[in-house]
Amino acid sequence: MIIREYYQPGASDPVLNADFVLSLARRHLDTATRVTGIDESGGEARVYFIDDQVAMKTQRPQQLRSWTSLSKEILFLNQIAEDEPTLPVPRVLGYGHEGSVEYTLMTRMAGDAAVRAGIPDGKKAETLGELGRVVRRIHAIHQEPLTTSGQFPDEFTSADLKTSLQEDIEDFARRLTDKPGGWPLETTSDALLKKILQRVPESDWPVVLHSNPGPTHTFVDPLTGAFRGLIDFGDAYIGHPVFDLWQWSEPDAREAVLSGYLNAGNPLPEEFWSMWSIAQVISDFVAVMRERPYAEKSLLHLKDVTRAW
Repeated sequence: MIIREYYQPGASDPVLNADFVLSLARRHLDTATRVTGIDESGGEARVYFIDDQVAMKTQRPQQLRSWTSLSKEILFLNQIAEDEPTLPVPRVLGYGHEGSVEYTLMTRMAGDAAVRAGIPDGKKAETLGELGRVVRRIHAIHQEPLTTSGQFPDEFTSADLKTSLQEDIEDFARRLTDKPGGWPLETTSDALLKKILQRVPESDWPVVLHSNPGPTHTFVDPLTGAFRGLIDFGDAYIGHPVFDLWQWSEPDAREAVLSGYLNAGNPLPEEFWSMWSIAQVISDFVAVMRERPYAEKSLLHLKDVTRAW
């Protein structure tokens, strides 16, 4: 598995001067006039908004890691623009370096992140269904220019996945055993692991994934909750498609994303459904272990899925 470790955590992380930001932006967009905001999300990048229409993303030095890459994000976004120009994702306007500063200039996504704006309950099925349709179209773009670039981590073969799943289930067992109520299932963790490993397909189905099309990166209309687009492709990797469909870990939300995904293409092979059931189990376990607001609903769903096995 890829270890997400920062390799120069002590580096300074200054906010760039507005004039300097504009000088970089004007290399690619001569109409840029002023910095109108800064997004301090605490992640791997800092984003400077220019004229409220354009975003300049800079790699934060103390947050550098092998997993994240601005140049990888550009490659991914440009391939999407070539194959699926109508998809609601950022469009790259420019990229470069100045001293220690690496930056990307791109269009700004309309709306706001769902994690901040929220989605009304009556709108969730439609909004998340549209997200699922977009993810399916992203998965269908030409893969070879991406997979042969050497920029996308590829450590998710069938054998790798089995090792990772074993580590996950053993970790859940350790943590949940120490919580009130203990291990929540009738079947033992060893028996569950055996069933999970039997369901992992022997053939790989490698696709370049967004990696986290969840509430942080899904943009919606703040007033209506309507889907607006998907951002942040810098953590992309090669893996099985289901791992782009479980980031909305509440069972009903996850099913809505899946429904849109199914409606946007041809029927999926049986091995997809084997992997989907595994992804649901892992996602439900995470919700229970982290005591998320919908943990009780996730536990009931987890019990239903595992009983069906």
